[in-house]
Amino acid sequence: MPKPELVEQLAETFSQKVPFNKLLGLEFDQLDRDCCKVHFDNKPELVGNYIQGILHGGVIASAIDVAGGTMAALGLMQKNPESHPEELLDKLSRLGTIDLRIDYVRPGRGKRFETTAKILRTGNKVAVVRMELHNEENTLIALGTGTYLIG
Repeated sequence: MPKPELVEQLAETFSQKVPFNKLLGLEFDQLDRDCCKVHFDNKPELVGNYIQGILHGGVIASAIDVAGGTMAALGLMQKNPESHPEELLDKLSRLGTIDLRIDYVRPGRGKRFETTAKILRTGNKVAVVRMELHNEENTLIALGTGTYLIG
C-alpha cells in the first residue's frame, strides 16, 4: 500500500484540484486498497429532469468515472510502491479513461448519492474498475465498468 500521505494527496487532488469535480461537490469518504467511496449532494445545477428533480445522466456518469479513475490511480500506486513521488505524479498525469460503460438501473432520485469503486484488475498499462452509485436510501441508481490507462 502506498504511503498514507500519498493516498490522502490523491483524494485531495481528485476532489479539490479538478475544477469539474469541485463543481459537482464530490467528497471522498474512503480510499484504500479495497474501495473508493465518494459522495455528493443533489443540487439544482445537477438536475436533468427538472420536473421530477432527477439527476442528469452525465452527472451520474461523471461521479462513477471519478471514483473509478481514482481507484485506478490507487492501483497504479499499489503496483509501484517504491516509486518516487515525482515519478508517480508523471504516470498519474497520463491517467485517462479508455472505456466507460454505464448501466442506468433507476432514475437518479435522492438528496445524497454515494459512488463506490473496486478494482477488478490492475495490469502494467490498464486497470479495470467496477463502480456503483446509490442514493441515501441505498437504492442502486447505476452501475459502471471503467477501463483506465495507467501506464
